[in-house]
Amino acid sequence: MLNIGTTQAAPAAARSRIRDSVSRVFKYTAVRGITLLVTVVIAVYLTILIANGGGYVDEMRKGQIREQVALEMSSNPEMALLTIQQRRELENSLVESRIKRAGLDRPFFVRSFEYLWDGLTLNLGRAEYLVSDSGSRQVRNILGERLAPTLLLMASGQLLLFFSGMSIALFLSRRYGSLLDRIVIALAPTSTAPAWFYGIFLILIFAGLLGWLPFSGMIDAPPPQGFLPRTLSILKHMILPVGALIVSSIFPMAYSWRTFFLIYSSEDYVEMAKAKGLSDRQIERRYVLRPTLPTIVTSFALTLITLWVGAIVLETVFAWPGIGRLTQQAINMFDTPVIVATTVIYAYLLALTLFLLDIIYSLVDPRVKLGGGGTRS
Repeated sequence: MLNIGTTQAAPAAARSRIRDSVSRVFKYTAVRGITLLVTVVIAVYLTILIANGGGYVDEMRKGQIREQVALEMSSNPEMALLTIQQRRELENSLVESRIKRAGLDRPFFVRSFEYLWDGLTLNLGRAEYLVSDSGSRQVRNILGERLAPTLLLMASGQLLLFFSGMSIALFLSRRYGSLLDRIVIALAPTSTAPAWFYGIFLILIFAGLLGWLPFSGMIDAPPPQGFLPRTLSILKHMILPVGALIVSSIFPMAYSWRTFFLIYSSEDYVEMAKAKGLSDRQIERRYVLRPTLPTIVTSFALTLITLWVGAIVLETVFAWPGIGRLTQQAINMFDTPVIVATTVIYAYLLALTLFLLDIIYSLVDPRVKLGGGGTRS
């Protein structure tokens, strides 16, 4: 009877542990998601306040309405039949009606929260000056055309940066003190310059002097016909901006990750694994790479923040038709709806990136507490 009871209790205890782990993972994910969402909301609201100048842009819009009404009335021959007082009253009535229809008659503090909701839902109506390639002024259509190029460029650059940095760091950890190791250490301080800075030099060398690659853009003009020629053209145009992203971060990343690998390689359990006759590949995968992953994920997250922040200038330098270049154009033209929309998109992309990295961090590091319920099982 004791054996039967023990046999029945074991699966029940295992199911209880699984439910407890799932519950804690869910709580951890919810807390992290809510924290990032609150951060995004605050950032978007501050952007609305800054982009609107604390209500100054709305006052400019009111002035534009007054000018438009005055021009319409001056070009209307029927206005000559009215007295000055009647024209003035009619003008004031039309101005007040249009201001009220535009929602500008209420205090800016109240309208700022409406702008916040519209910004978070990307319900920003029409752009004031910018248009999409198809001729639409809807902010959503403009963003829809520019989002895919940004995701393509940044995702490619970040993935290549991560795996190339990991490979170089592992290679250097096996050759500590070599000439290549000293070169990487010497080049580590180059991270002080942003990606667009290196992009200018890459354009001068490979596009200007050598003529191997295009100066800017995303595809040849006129665009080649067929899937394969278009893909090859896009890949050719991606080489320089992706190269700028990698060059700006690869050396300090490889240097710091190589240091982490060296620290964990000197642990006693690694020496014991060597004594057991395990191969270098097995030791790196089981006893060096795995415990180093949490630190690497944290370091890579900080690097991603820097890359996202510099994407605006990078896309402008390479005339890459993405969100970054659109942001620069909107700032130059003071197109408030587009400025707010691009800021929201960047906030969402950055928050999503950090959220995914945070979840990955909790999975690779068993010391992370989930949901305040102790360490992970």
